[in-house]
Amino acid sequence: MAEKKLLFPIVNTDVALFTLIDLKLRVLLIQRANKPDPGGWALPGGIIKPEIDKSLEDAALRMLATKTHVALPHLEQVATHSGPDRDPRGWSVSTLFFALLPSDQVPAVAGSKTEAIEWADPERPGRRLGFDHGLMLAKALQALRDKVERGALPLHLLPARFTLTELQRACEAILGRPIDKGAFRRQLKGARDLVKVQGAFVRGAQRPAQLYRAAAGFAF
Repeated sequence: MAEKKLLFPIVNTDVALFTLIDLKLRVLLIQRANKPDPGGWALPGGIIKPEIDKSLEDAALRMLATKTHVALPHLEQVATHSGPDRDPRGWSVSTLFFALLPSDQVPAVAGSKTEAIEWADPERPGRRLGFDHGLMLAKALQALRDKVERGALPLHLLPARFTLTELQRACEAILGRPIDKGAFRRQLKGARDLVKVQGAFVRGAQRPAQLYRAAAGFAF
């Protein structure tokens, strides 16, 4: 009797890569070059390669670097999607991550397996996303918002030096609502993640604004 062939699921990782453009939250979408759905739009991702990927995180970083040529300061697992119908190639499992890219590193370029890229509004991307990536994007955005609601500072979205106003605007862009300035500044008092850049200010029409940087070893 012939041995029954085992059917293994397709294992993917997908990444919602967030950044700030003009202090507005944006997510990276890619136009696919390969089957399935060539020409369609999706979150960057792909199938793991067990021979080179030591973990799902390694796979996500490899695929994002291949498709966008960017380095990430933060990557965080959000959820796992699975089922027989989410990918036309067969039963699949995909682990979703969100990642943060500093605003001054936005000039990402499409890689060899990508037709084009677009920085879209994560709430209204303006594209029909393939697979179940619309649901994935909604989950990633909520995970990011939940962390900021709990007081995490999204310093990985900012350039190396920034003002407290820029930090507040980043939090507001993520949450999708204004934040009271006084309450926000009180929240920051004694924050170990913020370090003053001594003697560094942004000068404008108002009084000079102190510049800050993230503390060494900061993790969102």
